[in-house]
Amino acid sequence: MNNLRNPKLLDKFGKHLKALRTAKGMTQEELAYASDMELSQVYRIETGKINATLTTIEALAKGLETTIGELLKDF
Repeated sequence: MNNLRNPKLLDKFGKHLKALRTAKGMTQEELAYASDMELSQVYRIETGKINATLTTIEALAKGLETTIGELLKDF
């Protein structure tokens, strides 16, 4: 496989992130603010358009007031 990007995995992570965010009653904008990220970046991660780095995952976990482990659960 020449392309190291795994669209199914990115989609799965994005859906998991969205489920955690909505369970907390947060909008994408609120999560972006709490994570010190751009709204467009949260949107692109949730829709599987971009691959989140480890530091981005850490920021998202802090924004959601959860752990990196919970964010990566079942992966």
